[in-house]
Amino acid sequence: MRSTIRRLLPVVALLLGACRADPSADAAPVTTSDAVPPPPAKVAAATTTGETWNAAQIDWQPYEAGLAKAKAENKPVCLIFYTGWCPHCKTYSRVFDDPKVVARSRNFVMIRLNADDEGDLARRFAKDGTYIPRTFFLGADGTPDYGIHAQRDKFAYFYDEHNPAAILAGMDEAERKLRN
Repeated sequence: MRSTIRRLLPVVALLLGACRADPSADAAPVTTSDAVPPPPAKVAAATTTGETWNAAQIDWQPYEAGLAKAKAENKPVCLIFYTGWCPHCKTYSRVFDDPKVVARSRNFVMIRLNADDEGDLARRFAKDGTYIPRTFFLGADGTPDYGIHAQRDKFAYFYDEHNPAAILAGMDEAERKLRN
C-alpha cells in the first residue's frame, strides 16, 4: 500500500498543480527525493510529448565520456539533471531549441543525465537539494563551480525553464570563469 501511494505522488502533485514553478519567483521545482517516478509506460509517454533537448543540434554526452572530452578539448561542461516525468524538465528541454543556446553549446561539453538513472551522481551534485531540473557548470577537469547559478535565492541551479536568456547568462559566466 505504501509503495503504491509513493508511486502515485508525482501524478497527484501534477493534478493538483503542486509541481508548477513560477520561474520569476522562488517556487519549488520537482524534488526527486519526495516523489517516485511513474511506471515506465508513463515515462515513455512524457519523453515523446516534446521533450527532445534538441539532440539533433546539441552533442549531448554521457557523464564519463563528457568529462574525458572536456579534458581533451579543454572546454567547460554544462551538466543538467532531469527526469522523463518532470513537467519542468519537459519545458526546460525546449530552451535548448533556441538558436543562441545551440550556438553557445558548441563552446561547452554538454552532459544531460536522468536523475532517476544516475541517482548516486545526482545526489553528489545536490548542493542545495535534489530538485530537478538542475544545471551546473564544471571546469574542463570536472570540478563544479557552484558560484555559477541562476539569479534566485532558492533552488539556485534551477534556470528559467521558459527563457533562454537565463541559461545563456549562466553560459556567459561559465565561459568567463572556466575558460583557460
